[in-house]
Amino acid sequence: MGRKVTLFTGQWADMKFENLAQTVSEIGYDGLEIACWGDHLDVQKAAEESSYVEKKLEILNKYNLGVWAIGNHLAGQCVGDRYDPRLDNFAPEKYAGKPDEIRKWAVEEMQLTAVAAKNLGVDTVTGFTGSPIWKFFYSFPQTTQEMVEEGFERIVELWNPILDVFKENGVKFALEVHPTEIAFDFYTTEKLLDKFDWRPEFGINFDPSHLIWQGLTPHLFLRDFSERIYHVHMKDAAVTLNGREGILGSHLPFGDRRRGWDFRSLGHGDIDFDEIIRELNKMNYTGPLSVEWEDSGMDRIYGAREALNFVREIDFKPSELAFDNSMEK
Repeated sequence: MGRKVTLFTGQWADMKFENLAQTVSEIGYDGLEIACWGDHLDVQKAAEESSYVEKKLEILNKYNLGVWAIGNHLAGQCVGDRYDPRLDNFAPEKYAGKPDEIRKWAVEEMQLTAVAAKNLGVDTVTGFTGSPIWKFFYSFPQTTQEMVEEGFERIVELWNPILDVFKENGVKFALEVHPTEIAFDFYTTEKLLDKFDWRPEFGINFDPSHLIWQGLTPHLFLRDFSERIYHVHMKDAAVTLNGREGILGSHLPFGDRRRGWDFRSLGHGDIDFDEIIRELNKMNYTGPLSVEWEDSGMDRIYGAREALNFVREIDFKPSELAFDNSMEK
């Protein structure tokens, strides 16, 4: 179908933006989904300084790369999460240990991200919302429905003013449905969309790798939320339970072979991408297919190149005719 294939730069933020752009271009990608950390994108500068935006676009043009989405997952996480010291890693150092100031910064950062996207000519921002109730995902100590409702209402309270700025700038926010977010599976996604009254600025960044290990069928998730799929991550994962590993990860880091599941380079996991492409074709999705490359057991340059080839090969066009038409007399 010829969709554009991009690389999400979040896991490559140790590389300078231009160096990464050159590398990605040489591999053969069509563009970048630019992360708003490292030196890849400063949203305040992109929102307020036209010369900064021009420089970023010059680099992209130099290497024949496009941009159709930017991602600000880290600031988004700080909007909705209950504070713990891990958030200090996502916010400016001067706010470390200051929950209220971290959240204030995060809200402003996400609002600026909408303006930055518009200035870059981009209409989609991918990211996270955070969750004040993720710690309640297991129902002991006893979690009441009132606690759950309060969590969803808090996210709506925090995010509606952000989404208002997105609306003003003609930009959509695509939540990456993901454990640790307020919406992490089918029912929580449905509930969150209902809570937002299905406002059009709020949709989904579909990433099957976060669904498969929970036991969800990714292509059915696509079918159920087809009208709200604003962006797509191509990312694989493998479930490796053998009677000893646990599905919750056992407090082991990604890449540890004792884990019950892990992220894998495209084509090396359990996800049925054939079914995903069929669903994307059915819903007439024409946006980019963005490779979010994560695999602790593989060299990333090798993996990024192999992943591009995988996506190019599997992104087939839908049929334009019924195969049995020629059987008529």
